[in-house]
Amino acid sequence: MFRVNDMPKKRLEAYKPIIGQENVDKIKEKAEEFSGKSLIHVNSTRFGGGVAEILSGLVPLMQDVGLSSEWWVLEGDNEFFKITKAIHNALQGDRKLELSESEVEHYLKINKDNAQGLPKDRDFVVIHDPQPAALIEFAEKRQPWIWRCHIDMSDPNPEYWKFIGRFVRKYDRYVFHLREYVQEDLRGDAVFIMPPSIDPLSDKNRELNETAVLKTLERFDVDPERPKLVQVSRFDPWKGIFDTIKVYKTVKRKIPGVQLLLVGVMAGDDPEGWVYYEKVLRHVGEDYDIKILTNLIGVNAREVNAFQRSADVVLQMSTREGFGLTVAEAMWKEKAVVGRAVGGIKRQIIDGETGFLVQDVQEATEKTLYLLTHRDVSARLGKKARERVLNEFIITKHLERYLDLLKEVSNDDQ
Repeated sequence: MFRVNDMPKKRLEAYKPIIGQENVDKIKEKAEEFSGKSLIHVNSTRFGGGVAEILSGLVPLMQDVGLSSEWWVLEGDNEFFKITKAIHNALQGDRKLELSESEVEHYLKINKDNAQGLPKDRDFVVIHDPQPAALIEFAEKRQPWIWRCHIDMSDPNPEYWKFIGRFVRKYDRYVFHLREYVQEDLRGDAVFIMPPSIDPLSDKNRELNETAVLKTLERFDVDPERPKLVQVSRFDPWKGIFDTIKVYKTVKRKIPGVQLLLVGVMAGDDPEGWVYYEKVLRHVGEDYDIKILTNLIGVNAREVNAFQRSADVVLQMSTREGFGLTVAEAMWKEKAVVGRAVGGIKRQIIDGETGFLVQDVQEATEKTLYLLTHRDVSARLGKKARERVLNEFIITKHLERYLDLLKEVSNDDQ
């Protein structure tokens, strides 16, 4: 286990032009109660995926308001991450998987080894997702422990939930994005519902001028004059990438100049991603209007920002989605998103008001064509979309909700 020390400094005051002085003052007032208190976050990867991205902004903001917050990362071998990706897939509903005794032993061994390096004297411990969930089994528990789940738990594989659930039930609080993810065998009074957030001042979301966007498109051979469909996601079976390609191919029959940008990051805790990435490459073949854009060729946060801002329509065709912050990112940039009505996507998009929720490829194709041919509607939905993110899914709101959670946990001892 190692501590992340190279996070950028964050100041709550920097968000005043976005959220207003009144909201800044409210957060500071809530934070006063925890001045000098310490908190540790633990997850399984430093780079790639929404959790790492959230923590890189949230932890420095916690520090700025007086809460001594740290970010630690679980260390494991390739076999461990294969096992935990299977656990992830099973908890999202994959019924084909079976948990072997050797996999259980290896999962527990890695958690036990990492527990030795976990600081013991912090006031709060927040564990993110299944990979480090078993730390509580081996650590010396002296303070409130919180389990933060970022995946779609609406219909988990029972065998895998039985295994992970035995650790989760030892926590003082369980935090989910949506109420529908909460399992029946968890204590109702220990449940806390909290959506994740985007950071509007991060490289991925800060304002970019048109020149910067055009330079990025030119660098990756994207034609700025032709329509662009964009999906940002991991290369993962749950992300619906092949369905996105189907939408593009059908749209292309009516709008021949359309381009598709598939933008993603290869995460360190997802060895399955490489297999799926290769499948996507083979599927795309020699269609040069489909661009596969990843960190392997220099696509980082700023480039993702540019691609989202250049989009005429943003797609998110996931079949399961814990939350899907790429939707909120696009909405913040005033883009109308066409998203499958699953998981956290349903929480973000208000159908017909801030974007479109769809059930299948056919409906997604219809809505995409509609937006490409009704630019005024697209612009109106985009403005409403940004307002929704500002009110619900911004990092300062996330910080405030964490402070509410800590207050709730602290009151348990009174």
